[in-house]
Amino acid sequence: MAEELDKSKRRESDQTGLRGRGIYLLPNLFTSAALFAGFFAIVQAMNNHFEQAAIAIFIAMVLDGLDGRVARLTNTQSAFGAEYDSLSDMVSFGVAPALIMYVWALKPLGKLGWLAAFAYCACAALRLARFNTKLDDPHQDKRFFQGLPSPGAAALLAGFVWVSYEYGVSGRDIFFGLLQWKWMAWSITVFAGISMVSDLRFYSGKDVNLKESVPFFVMLGIMLAIVLISYSPPEVLFFVMVVYALSGYALWIRDSLKK
Repeated sequence: MAEELDKSKRRESDQTGLRGRGIYLLPNLFTSAALFAGFFAIVQAMNNHFEQAAIAIFIAMVLDGLDGRVARLTNTQSAFGAEYDSLSDMVSFGVAPALIMYVWALKPLGKLGWLAAFAYCACAALRLARFNTKLDDPHQDKRFFQGLPSPGAAALLAGFVWVSYEYGVSGRDIFFGLLQWKWMAWSITVFAGISMVSDLRFYSGKDVNLKESVPFFVMLGIMLAIVLISYSPPEVLFFVMVVYALSGYALWIRDSLKK
């Protein structure tokens, strides 16, 4: 009888170990879809289809936000999922935006162009590495990110390309006879890269509990946001990303004035 109990316990332990080494399908499907969107953006940029490339970055951003939420809601978090998500982010929000900006506007700048694209890509890698090392830091304020999140930086670049395309401005045009648009693209690329590796605080939204009830005006605001985005996606999304990218600097100025 004792031997049978021991065998039963060992069998249960082995099965538990196999489950622990398994891969949860649902959240990793979202991560895979985000990775595909990032790769698709690269392909479209290489074929000079910059509008589709920019839209693909925003799709990757939405999917990247969903995979973590789905994992938490279904209790399917795993070390594999965290690592896979980080690698997917590097492609979709590091390599893809840098390549899009380089092909669209930065290539004529020569070394300054590809160095700016590489700097953005390197900053995205550093930002992701720093984020991964601080996941279990008990002193980390979960309400804020340290540095601009890589999806936000990628959306800033993609939004700039999408808005420019919407108004018929290419990366090599001269704006109002004064400013070469490629220098504007260069400035935004460098700004996004520096913001990612900065110590500025950006709101994370992780304190929002989707399981809790919300006031009526919150749902009204969400519906209004959907209407605005549907009416003019490039302008609204780019405006939102500019505001978010500047919010960290606004918080830093506010905190500095309080001292």
